[in-house]
Amino acid sequence: MRAARYHEYGGTDTLVVEQAPDPLPGPGEIRVRVMAASVNPVDWKVRNGSVRDFLPIDLPAIPGRDVAGLVDRTGEGVSSVDIGDRVFGLGGVTGATAELAVLSAWAHAPANWSDTEAAAAGLASVTALGGLKALGQLEGRTLLIEGAAGGVGGAAVEIARALGATVIGTASERNHAFLTSLGALPVTYGAGLAERLASLTPSGVDLVLDAAASGSLADLVDIVGDPDRVVTVADHVNAQRLGVRVANAVNDATL
Repeated sequence: MRAARYHEYGGTDTLVVEQAPDPLPGPGEIRVRVMAASVNPVDWKVRNGSVRDFLPIDLPAIPGRDVAGLVDRTGEGVSSVDIGDRVFGLGGVTGATAELAVLSAWAHAPANWSDTEAAAAGLASVTALGGLKALGQLEGRTLLIEGAAGGVGGAAVEIARALGATVIGTASERNHAFLTSLGALPVTYGAGLAERLASLTPSGVDLVLDAAASGSLADLVDIVGDPDRVVTVADHVNAQRLGVRVANAVNDATL
């Protein structure tokens, strides 16, 4: 098969399109003929080696984890799909940007989703679910989402609202109308956030989900007063320093 691969850690200049061995699905896995693959922040972090301590990979590697495609082969024990079914889902930390990809968690793609919409849905939503689950009970709580207009943040807004939380989302002003449409109270990120939050929600913020890794993690901890009330899905380095929990996406078909 043809695939985009990199043979060493680095920038986009390390990527080459070349022939690679066809992957084979193991027990409980499926292989799809890829129709679309998404690009997520974790992909360039894995490629440039900045998260190698947390997410080690074997080189050469095919970037990407998130795809939509047509099932063309199933592994032992798989009975939930048929050859030719259109699905979206997740494979390993790498492997998506190729003609063929192996998935270990998937769902049938809704008929009214395009291939590109389906390919971008899985990892962002599963990451959001993981972060929200780590925060515990959301009903009746006020949740601040840092980076709420991004893929993970936008999914987290909608899910948290459905679970009964009042959601405040940080974003640049050009994305405030978008956050309002999702059901969040928008606020501009950056210096002075604590003061803006105080005027927006005098009773304070109960919980924080950081989906941005913008360097604000220490400020977010100060806003709620306790690192146990903050979860990040993006800032591994500062989380370790500050005692903040990190939630990573897991390949779980129920999600």
